[in-house]
Amino acid sequence: MKRSFNITPLPGEYAIVKLGPVEPVPAWVDCGVFCSVTRTPEELSLLVEAAAVPPGLEMEGGWRGIKLEGPFPFDAVGILASILTPLAEAGISILAVSTFDTDYVFVKAEFFKESLKVLDVEYQA
Repeated sequence: MKRSFNITPLPGEYAIVKLGPVEPVPAWVDCGVFCSVTRTPEELSLLVEAAAVPPGLEMEGGWRGIKLEGPFPFDAVGILASILTPLAEAGISILAVSTFDTDYVFVKAEFFKESLKVLDVEYQA
């Protein structure tokens, strides 16, 4: 299946941080190029640039981002599947985040270049 949208690698490295469900969003959360703040009854989850995260927090670092260039209509089918299927077939796990207009996929840094190759994305580091 030919992709009908562009993919843009995001600069920098990201971390996902877990805080308690009623904690306020910390002042160090800076949305620069990308950040995601998600609150559920179980947790406050932050996906932010790794350099912003203070030491001592529950976190998983080492993520690199890939932007699926939207906007995508809400009735569009298979946008994420067109990316996730080839990555899964290559044994690359992901962390996906969707916004109103577009989707983002994060992969561990050690698989970033391989992910772009699998997705046929040119990238100059």
